Amino acid sequence: MKTLVLVAHPNLQESKVNRIWKERLEKEKNVTVHDLYRTYPTGAINVEREQNLLVQHDRIVFQFPFYWYSTPSLLKKWQDEVYTYGFGYGTGNKLRGKEYVLAISTGRPKDSYQPNGTSMYTMEQLLLPLRATVLLTEMKYLPPFILYGASYINEEEMMISAEQLAEYLTAPNSTFANSIS
Repeated sequence: MKTLVLVAHPNLQESKVNRIWKERLEKEKNVTVHDLYRTYPTGAINVEREQNLLVQHDRIVFQFPFYWYSTPSLLKKWQDEVYTYGFGYGTGNKLRGKEYVLAISTGRPKDSYQPNGTSMYTMEQLLLPLRATVLLTEMKYLPPFILYGASYINEEEMMISAEQLAEYLTAPNSTFANSIS
C-alpha cells in the first residue's frame, strides 16, 4: 500500500508536533511526505502534479494542526483546486475507493471538544465537513489520528506520538477499528 501524507502547516519549522511527525514519516517505506507550504510558498498549486500524486497512492493522509476548527488555508485551497469534477467527484472519479485519514494535532486537551467543553462540540462534529467531502469523492474514511493538547506535551511524548502515527498510517485498513487519540 502506498501512502501519501499531505502536510499542511504554515510554519512547520516552529511546529513542535507536526515537524516531528513529518520527519518520522519520511523514514517510512511506501510513504510519500508532501509538504504543501514548502512546495507552494506563493499558494499557486500545480493541479496536474497534485492529481498525479493522488492517483499514484492508495491511502491519502491530511496532516495538519487544527486551525479555527478547520484545516490551514492552503489545504482548503488545495482541496478546492485539486478535487475537480471528473477527477475528484462525478464522472470519472479517480479517488473512488482510496483510503482517507486525518492526522491532526490540537492545542487544546480532549475534554475541550465536548458539548460541555470550551469548544462546545465534539471533534467528530467539527470534522463533519471533511467527512462529507470524503463521501462526495467516494473515498473510504478511516478513523482519524488525533493528538489532543499538543501545546502541553513534552518532547518524549511527541516522539511517542510520532511512532504511533507511523504505525497507524502504515497499518492495513483492517486494523483501523478505533481512532488513536
